[in-house]
Parts: sequence; C-alpha cells; structure tokens
Amino acid sequence: MLPSEIYHQICQVYGDNAMSDGMIRKWVQMFNEGRENVQDEARSGRPSLVNDNLVRKVNERRFTVSDLSLHFPQISRLYSTTLSVVIWVIGKCVHDGCPRCSQRSTKKHRVACALTFLMRYHKERDDILSHIVTGDETWVSHITPESKQQSLHWKHTGSPKRKNFKQMFSTRKIMCTVFWDRQGVLLLEFLPQGTTINSAVYCETLKKLRRAIQNERRGMLSATILLFHDNARPHSAARTQDLITSFLWEQMDHPPYSPDLAPSDYHLFLHLKKFHSGKRFDDDDDLKDAVQKWLISQAVAFYEEGTQQLVPRYETCLKNGGEYVEI
Repeated sequence: MLPSEIYHQICQVYGDNAMSDGMIRKWVQMFNEGRENVQDEARSGRPSLVNDNLVRKVNERRFTVSDLSLHFPQISRLYSTTLSVVIWVIGKCVHDGCPRCSQRSTKKHRVACALTFLMRYHKERDDILSHIVTGDETWVSHITPESKQQSLHWKHTGSPKRKNFKQMFSTRKIMCTVFWDRQGVLLLEFLPQGTTINSAVYCETLKKLRRAIQNERRGMLSATILLFHDNARPHSAARTQDLITSFLWEQMDHPPYSPDLAPSDYHLFLHLKKFHSGKRFDDDDDLKDAVQKWLISQAVAFYEEGTQQLVPRYETCLKNGGEYVEI
C-alpha cells in the first residue's frame, strides 16, 4: 500500500489526531528496507508500553484514541503514546500489500483486470469510455506547502541563497468526494466535520450521483453505466453492492493498492493538489469554494484526457506483468 493510502486510511479513523504524512513515509521506508520490529528501539528512559499482547488485542477490533485509554489504562490518551500502535498498522499495511512488492496474487489480479478492460475496449473502442463514471474521496487542506518544483526560482551566480522556511501541512482539512466522466464533474460533495464515510453515507452519495446523471447526462441512464471506483470498504460493502445492482450499473473490477489505475488518483486529484500547493484558506467555506471553482474551470479536454489515459495505463500494466505504473 502506498504511503498516501495509509495516511488517508489513518486520517479517516483518527481525524486531526492522525500521524503526519511525513512520519508515515519515514516508517514505510524503514519497513520497505527490511525492518520488522514495531517495538521501540532500546534506549534509556521509560520502557515501551506496547507489547505483543496489546497489539493482538488491538488487532481484534478497531479502536479510537478514547477506546484505547478506556480499555488499556496503561496507555495514555495523549496522541504521542498511541504512536507505536499506529506504527504497527503501517507495518502491517506495508508487509501485507504494497504495489511495489513482488506479490504474485496482486500482480495476477492487476493483469486480469487489465486484460478484461482491454479486451472490452478493443471490442467496443471509444464507445466504452463514454459510459465510464469514476469517483473517489480525498482530503483537501486549508494550508498546503509548495512542492519542491514550485519553490524553485531563477538566480544569478552571485545571488544570495534564498532561505526557505519549513512548511507543514495544515491539520485543518475536509474530505471531498468527486464523481466525473469524460465530459466533466457530475457530483461534488463535502463530508461534514466529525463524520466518516461508511456504506450508508456512500449509498446516499450514489443516489445523488444517479440523480445528477439523470439531470446532466440525458439518456445516459438508459444506456450502460460503467462505474469505476476502488475496493475501499464502503465501496465494496454488501449494502453498497445491492444498491448498485438495483441501479443496473456495471462495475469494473479494480485491483487493490492500484491508484495508478484509478483516474481520480493519477489525474484529477493529482492536479487538484498541485493547484492547492502554496495556497492558504481561512475557513471551510473558502476552501470548498476554491475546490468547486477549480473543478468547474477545467475544460472538457482535461476530463477527456484523464479518461483516455486509462487505456495506455492498462496496456503498460499488462505489458509489464502487473507491475506498478508510475503516476
């Protein structure tokens, strides 16, 4: 699993108390380099309270920070002392499924999905792209630092060295859901603060999406709707699947740990985050307005490009035997 996906999942559970994106990337790197021990390294001072027995109990159910303090009084409610538990989750995610790891089952699944899509594409050609509706959720922050590329600037040989202050991602953020097709955005929705996405919430979003398609794309509902979304729990839940079946929509099988094959990840959200880099928003309303205006301002060609890229990406995935396609 990619660090960004791990960060996304942890944010859904812990909200503003989540570990920083940079720290998650650091631990993912250590696990990829071969580290297997999730315990604190030997040092002077207070010993770690996280042991194998505690990890086993946490693994048996999902705990919030409050639950941990209630069920395990030896663990302080302060976020810093829950760090080891979260690190264990990261280690499990890295070892259980990373797109860059040579896991045969994951590669076979990716190859199977690529083959299924390409066979249908070569049969229906461009017509299949007109039936695709895709969407996903992402976090947008009030403050997003500039990327390294954006912070570059021209200077002469004798110019004084520019001092760049360290910027941090804002803990103030909101989650937005975007559904779109090759013609543009169909639905934009922001999750209220303090709530999480579950199957019930996602089903209500899909109902709104159906109404949006009916209003914005006349005649599309009477044809085939080919839904592209990943296999996150709210998306794959029985309740969600029953609703999609009642809509008579088709779903393309999406392999796990594959943002490189998800149009929202490799195209839409990638450009949205670049647009937000270096910007600051005072409140949720300003942030929501900025996201909405940016999505509306994109030409049809932008959404057409994101949809068209599916074909070469699946071709590359198939050609390389299921290997990860760089975003």
